[in-house]
Amino acid sequence: SNLRSSFLQNYEGFLSAQSGNPSAPALILRDLNEPLIDHAEGQFFLNEAFKIIMEEVLSNGTDIKQKVCEWKEPEELALLLDLGVRETGEPRDKLLQRVRDVAKYSIKTSHPHFFNQQYGGVDYHSLAGRFLTEALNTNLFTYEVAPVFVLMENEVLRGLRQLVGWTEGDGIFCPGGSTSNMYAMNLARYQRFPQVKSQGVWALPRLSIFTSPESHYSVKKSAAFLGIGLDNVIFVKVDDRGRMIPEDLDEKIELSKSQDAVPFLVSCTSGTTVQGGFDPLEHIADICDKHKLWMHVDACWGGSVLFSKKHRHLMKGVDRANSVAWNPHKMLVAGLQCSALLLKDTTNLLKQCHSANATYLFQQDKFYDVNLDIGDKSVQCSRKVDCLKLWLMWKAVGSTGLEERVDKAFIHARYLVEQMKKREGFQLLTYLNFVNVCFWFVPPSLRGKEGTEDYQEKLAKVAPVIKERMMKQGTMMVGYQPLGNKVNFFRVTVFSPLLSQKDMDFFLDEIERLGKDL
Repeated sequence: SNLRSSFLQNYEGFLSAQSGNPSAPALILRDLNEPLIDHAEGQFFLNEAFKIIMEEVLSNGTDIKQKVCEWKEPEELALLLDLGVRETGEPRDKLLQRVRDVAKYSIKTSHPHFFNQQYGGVDYHSLAGRFLTEALNTNLFTYEVAPVFVLMENEVLRGLRQLVGWTEGDGIFCPGGSTSNMYAMNLARYQRFPQVKSQGVWALPRLSIFTSPESHYSVKKSAAFLGIGLDNVIFVKVDDRGRMIPEDLDEKIELSKSQDAVPFLVSCTSGTTVQGGFDPLEHIADICDKHKLWMHVDACWGGSVLFSKKHRHLMKGVDRANSVAWNPHKMLVAGLQCSALLLKDTTNLLKQCHSANATYLFQQDKFYDVNLDIGDKSVQCSRKVDCLKLWLMWKAVGSTGLEERVDKAFIHARYLVEQMKKREGFQLLTYLNFVNVCFWFVPPSLRGKEGTEDYQEKLAKVAPVIKERMMKQGTMMVGYQPLGNKVNFFRVTVFSPLLSQKDMDFFLDEIERLGKDL
C-alpha cells in the first residue's frame, strides 16, 4: 500500500511537471531508482514459507499418523481460503497463514496412503531440483538463456534413449504425456505428408490411426486436435489382460486401406492406465514394418521397467519403435511434471515439423553453435525446465537405485494380490500385469449372491461409497472406475519409494473397515 501511494504521488508530480513545475521530475527519478521489491523482506517471507512447506507438506504430509486430506465441501473451502484478490496487499503474517491454509487443505500426494493416481510419493533430490528450477526461472529455448539446461536435457534424453536401445536419436521434454503422444502423432503425419505444414489438412487424404480401447484418452484427443477426427481412430481388440491383439491389428489395417483411408500410425501402450497391460511390441513392430506405418509407444506409465533387468522384457521390441513417450514423474517419482518424448529419428524431423524460425530468438549469426538453440523443436515458446529434477535424482541414486524402486513396486503389488486371495470379499479383476492391482470389494451383504438379478447394480455402488468415506475421514485415497461391461472396481497403484508392507496391510484393512456394513 505504501508503494502504491508513492506511485500515485509521483504520477501526480509527473503531471505537474508537464504543466511547468520543474521540481517534479527530480522527485520521480529519486523514487524510481528504488526497487519495488524489498529483497530483505522478500527473502524473510520465503524462508518462513519454506518452514511451513517443510512442516505441513514434507513432514505431516508424509506421516502415516496424519491424514491424506482434510475434506471440505467447495463452498466451505472457498470461504476458508478467502480466494478473492483485492486492490491492496496483505501483511506478512496473514500471507503466511495463507501458505499454511493452502498446504493444510491440499491433498497430500506424498503421503504413503495416497494410492489415487499414477504419481505420488516424494524424492527429495528431485524436489531440490524442482525448487532450483523455480528459483532460476529460465526458459528452455536458447543456449544463451539456458546453457546449463540445454546441455543437461540433451544428456538426460540420451540416457533415456539408451535404455530404449537407441544409440542415437532425438527428443524433447513435453508438458505431460498427452502432449508427448500428440507430438508423436503430428510427427508421424508430417513425415508421411510434409505438405501438411504449409497446406493444412486440405492437402491430405483421409488418414487412420490404430490403437487399443485401453489406450490413454490422449490418443483420441490428439486426433481431434490435429484435425484427423475421432471417427478415424480405429480400436484394435485386446485380450483378457488388456493387450492389443496383433492379428486383429493387421486385419483392421487392411480393412482401412480397402475403405480408401491411409493408415499412418499405430499407437501402442506399455502400461495401460487401468489394467497395466503391455502391448506385444515385437509382433506389432512386424506389422508396422509390413505396412510401413509409424510405430509409437505410449510408455508414460510403464516405461520405467526399462531400468529393471527383471522386468524390461515387458517392453521387448521397443527399440523397433519410431517414438516413445515416457513419464519419469510417475513410477520413478521425479515429480510433476517430467515427460519425455524420445525419437529414433536422426534427420531433425522434430525441428522441421515444428519450427517457425522466429528471428528475434533464433538468429543464425550468433557467436555460438546455433544448433544448441532447441526451442524450435517445440510448439511452445515458453518451456519449463523439466530435466533437472530427473537428472539430480538420477545422479543421487544411480540407475541401480532406480532399478531397485521398480523391482520393489512389483514386490509390493504381488504381496497385495497374495493377501487379497487370503481375505474374504476381495475379488481380483484380472491377472497382475504390472503394479496396477484391480479388484472389487464385495461386502458381507453381497457375498454368495453373485447370481442374483441386481448383484451387478449393487456391486457398482460399493466403490463410490467407500471412496467417499475414506476421503471424508481422510485416511487414504484410491481410485475406482468401470471398464467396458465391468462395473465399478478399485485400482490401486503401488510404486512410491515411501511404501512398506505395513502400508499394504493398512490398505486392505481400511477397505474392509469402510465397506463391511454396506
